[in-house]
Amino acid sequence: MTNTTRRDLIGLGLAAGFSGLAADAIAQSTTRGDAPTEGAPARPAPDAKYRVPFGVIGLDHNHIYGITDAMIRGGGVLTAFYAADPKQVAAFQKRYSGVRLARSEDEIVEDRQIKLVCSAAIPAKRAPLGIKVMRAGKDYLSDKAAIVTLKQLAEVRAAIKATGRKFGIMYSERLEVPAAVMAGQLVHDGAIGKVIQTINLAPHRLNAPNRPAWFWDPAQNGGILTDVGSHQADQFLYLTGSTRATVLAAQVGNVANPQHPRFEDFGDMMVQGNGGAGYVRVDWFTPDGLPTWGDGRLFILGTEGYIELRKYVDIEGRKGGNHLFLADRKGTRYLDCSNVPLPFGPQFITDIVERSSVAQDQEQALLAAELVLTASAKATRLPA
Repeated sequence: MTNTTRRDLIGLGLAAGFSGLAADAIAQSTTRGDAPTEGAPARPAPDAKYRVPFGVIGLDHNHIYGITDAMIRGGGVLTAFYAADPKQVAAFQKRYSGVRLARSEDEIVEDRQIKLVCSAAIPAKRAPLGIKVMRAGKDYLSDKAAIVTLKQLAEVRAAIKATGRKFGIMYSERLEVPAAVMAGQLVHDGAIGKVIQTINLAPHRLNAPNRPAWFWDPAQNGGILTDVGSHQADQFLYLTGSTRATVLAAQVGNVANPQHPRFEDFGDMMVQGNGGAGYVRVDWFTPDGLPTWGDGRLFILGTEGYIELRKYVDIEGRKGGNHLFLADRKGTRYLDCSNVPLPFGPQFITDIVERSSVAQDQEQALLAAELVLTASAKATRLPA
């Protein structure tokens, strides 16, 4: 760090308590501006080492824009995309002008120039597409939920073993949220000691009039614990360092949407890993008065302190999102994480070229999927 940066950290009361990766990230944020914005397409980050051609198949969820931006920041070169819906095609071309529209998904899968395929197709179609992509000798990055049945999970694991390719899953609530990136760095730096438990609260706005038919069907999206809860399972595993985990209890319900009888608008689960404990609550009950889509919160309890994240909003408090609060033996601190750099894109593109696993551990990504699928299968039903 430069002296100026160190003085700035001391002024914030951070330098003494935030070390290693966390301090480095704060320092970098003063000069880097590669985080995605709604108004401008991404550009390669300064640490993007390679340029890798990639394609996109399936635009059914708007997460595809965050995924595409992350790959561009990492050095990916958007080469072609495919979707059948004219409205989806027009919106994608508006943001990424000049990108080639393929005539079919096979045109992308069979294109030898393309090394990576990204997708935010209907969730039930993501795993079969990924298997097809891997069998064609390419790596794959899917939106969550990437896998919606335990049968699909077994097939994905078999395809990875047979092909040696990557089946990446974009758990964006950790990988693409600056406050969550910072929290992970602090935890791994030992800022709060050994993690005992994580608590994730993940409400979402229903926005019912704009939802497609597959949104209401658990057979297509896996249900609320699989769809929304996969983010939270990923955070639990990553922050506790668990390599094995079990579901202790789970429940789901349709409390307020009887017109869609199979839909689940509430779910929670309790999990236990070999690195710590976890609790997850997910729902579709964000009130209309909240200025954002959900008040996502994360609590990380350690043996020497705790961290709280208010990812997207601080009700009646500080403006914006990416708020991190830390309490330890020395006192309490606040950190605005808005400009913390997002390393996943450059790391994932580098992993593709160097065949490393820095951006995402394959087994951990699949274990997160297994946890939520297991929770969904064993969940008891809340009365309506």
